[in-house]
Amino acid sequence: MLARKSIIPEEYVLARIAAENLRKPRIRDRLAKARFIAKSGACNLAHKNIREQGRFLQDIFTTLVDLKWRHTLVIFTMSFLCSWLLFAIMWWLVAFAHGDIHAYMEKSGMEKSGLETTVCVTNVRSFTSAFLFSIEVQVTIGFGGRMMTEECPLAITVLILQNIVGLIINAVMLGCIFMKTAQAHRRAETLIFSRHAVIAVRNGKLCFMFRVGDLRKSMIISASVRIQVVKKTTTPEGEVVPIHQLDIPVDNPIESNNIFLVAPLIICHVIDKRSPLYDISATDLANQDLEVIVILEGVVETTGITTQARTSYIAEEIQWGHRFVSIVTEEEGVYSVDYSKFGNTVKVAAPRCSARELDEKPSILIQTLQKSELSHQNSLRKRNSMRRNNSMRRNNSIRRNNSSLIVPKVQFMTPEGNQNTSES
Repeated sequence: MLARKSIIPEEYVLARIAAENLRKPRIRDRLAKARFIAKSGACNLAHKNIREQGRFLQDIFTTLVDLKWRHTLVIFTMSFLCSWLLFAIMWWLVAFAHGDIHAYMEKSGMEKSGLETTVCVTNVRSFTSAFLFSIEVQVTIGFGGRMMTEECPLAITVLILQNIVGLIINAVMLGCIFMKTAQAHRRAETLIFSRHAVIAVRNGKLCFMFRVGDLRKSMIISASVRIQVVKKTTTPEGEVVPIHQLDIPVDNPIESNNIFLVAPLIICHVIDKRSPLYDISATDLANQDLEVIVILEGVVETTGITTQARTSYIAEEIQWGHRFVSIVTEEEGVYSVDYSKFGNTVKVAAPRCSARELDEKPSILIQTLQKSELSHQNSLRKRNSMRRNNSMRRNNSIRRNNSSLIVPKVQFMTPEGNQNTSES
């Protein structure tokens, strides 16, 4: 605007705009890697172009359970309303075909009492009364104003049919609601995993470790942990496998491979020749396109339902040369767990090479431990020297303060010429 009015030259405005654009750093967000399993345990997978949609209707109960709550509640309400309306139409047709509605319209108030033995259903005069009678029959309310008679075998057949259909609807809908409220993944919400996994040396071997815990007091029976590595691979024939799954053995001294999850545990996988992490070093880990999936399965103690909790760790979430801090302490004869430190880690000495190189050259581990010991001793010496210097400075400052508090001597001259010394 200013340049257009020739107040500021146009060349200066263009140069100013170019300089401002150069000053602003352009940061391009790094595309997040698509992970197969989210941290919450949800599968990050979208199903597209499914042509045979009718297969979902063949297992209608599972389909109803998998629906969202709002859809389930709409189906629950509409199933009862539709059944009541359908049988209300049938009751109205029965009464209309038998002439009950016409008879109630023609007879007076005194004559209507005699119709109770000749009609199919008493007091069904309109579609509204037929709808109310349908509700009373299906939910077995029985207010007493409307009831069946022995005049119509067809009405008795409709009554039996409505009772059977109502029982089926009740069983399916109530079972669906119960299964949705007691789903296994609800229990998995209190099964937690550490946000990061670590790789450190344990018993002379490089190990992949993570921590798992249960927040509830009710236990998970026969709990077991499985670990899989998912990565993109290419076969020698050139076939690209986008999701290649490899099992990882878990280091468990118990033969049954079950864990006693009464307190948070550190699950350990020894990186050996069978491990997909055998050839990966600390430098290569950042460039690896892999995902470690952890699956915890067990039976809920209170309900007996099998539950499963899942999480995953990508390369950026694996900390090399770290170890989990201890969170279980004994206080007054009771073991106490501090969940505020559940995912905390500390740095430890660990070789940066791969497990293969460590097996080929065991001296690397010894050199790493020696360097760690030397650095620890140097840090202790520095700390002690700093403490010594601080104590010397503190003592010197105390001496200066004390010297400033010394009272000086004052001499007084008497008339006789004698000197009296006193301290004030």
